[in-house]
Amino acid sequence: MYGHFLLEVSVATLEHIRFVPYRCAVTDGKVDYVPLRRGREVQALPQIFWADHTPWKEANLWAVERFTRQAVAIETIESNLRCLASYAAFLEAQNLKWFAFPIRKEERCLVRYRGALVEARNDGLISPSTATMRMRQVIHFYRWVQARGLFSPASPIWRDRIVYIRYFDSVGFERTLARLTTDLAIPNRTRPGERLEDGLLPVSATDRDAILDFARENATPELFRILSLGFFAGLRLGTICDLRVETLERAVPDPLAPGLYRLAVGPGASPPVHTKFAVTGQIWIPQPLLDDLREYAGSVRRLMREARATQEDRNLLFLTRFGNGYGRRGSDRSAAVNVEMSSLRRAGMRDGLGVLRHFHMHQTRCTFATELARLAIAAGGAVNAVAIVKDALLHRDEATSFRYIRFLEKTSARQAAASAFMAAFTGIVNQSTS
Repeated sequence: MYGHFLLEVSVATLEHIRFVPYRCAVTDGKVDYVPLRRGREVQALPQIFWADHTPWKEANLWAVERFTRQAVAIETIESNLRCLASYAAFLEAQNLKWFAFPIRKEERCLVRYRGALVEARNDGLISPSTATMRMRQVIHFYRWVQARGLFSPASPIWRDRIVYIRYFDSVGFERTLARLTTDLAIPNRTRPGERLEDGLLPVSATDRDAILDFARENATPELFRILSLGFFAGLRLGTICDLRVETLERAVPDPLAPGLYRLAVGPGASPPVHTKFAVTGQIWIPQPLLDDLREYAGSVRRLMREARATQEDRNLLFLTRFGNGYGRRGSDRSAAVNVEMSSLRRAGMRDGLGVLRHFHMHQTRCTFATELARLAIAAGGAVNAVAIVKDALLHRDEATSFRYIRFLEKTSARQAAASAFMAAFTGIVNQSTS
């Protein structure tokens, strides 16, 4: 119905600017702008631009206010603006205006956008949580523009309603939480089955090896090593893109695990390496992979890229052919990796490697954690496995690590049940045919 704009249309773009807050000052009778002494600066404030390269002023002002006045984390603002960028792409694809609300409800942009999100969710193009979040952020933006007097519709654009959520507090007393929602909100109907980090599932060891073998022959040397770090070290993409050559040089052997080395990452490491939630710790890396990365760091291919890089980026392990880092500083996203992964998927589908059809980079981390949990359970039980997985993947809490243990337990139970069913079914069939 809507052409699945969410994945195929890229009209409005999300850009990033260096933002320095200024204030008006009168100097020698002239009005001038001077930087705020205690103002928050940011190197990558997200901003939305339409297809004709004009800014979406209201959305961009929302981002600026949330950063300056409300002291919202830049990661949260990034998420807000990404949702709005998807909405902007839909508006331009459907030739709609964000401020136009006809009398007929079904013609309104918000109602049509909600329908497109539900359709994409039902077709499996986006996850239920993504559909819910995108609609929530768009409504949040409209509430803000109305509160600031930037948008005054002639009639209400939705109906507010209050829902009551019951829960039990830490001491066992029942509480009720009142929450304001709208008739446009999309319920988060999660898909059945166990889901790990970011709602993804691991791939099998056989598929992992097939992906790496294919990437070695059909992808860039950088993408092959990025995938290897995910599969065999469990690093997030943001950490991989921020790895430094000095990080590899300062790796130390693990005294309790021959053949494994430890890399220091996080804001407290030297040099600092980006991690989610700013967790500082040490991650495992196999010696063969470490040796390969050290050899790549000194290769002619990488040194030529280093020569084009800025002074700030020259010690990054992975650089694009233009000398830029693969990821934006402080972010877990990488446009360069996304482009290369898309090319790898197309090549894999062309050559009949079906596992690459819906393969995502973060599945490398899920696969590493699952294999590590399997080995840890076999060696020391589930309790010790939780601690090992938490330390190896730098999880912020045990709850995330425990998902992998529960996933393995459920997987083993399902496999045993399936084997028993097949054995019983085979016996029945054999008896009926004899």
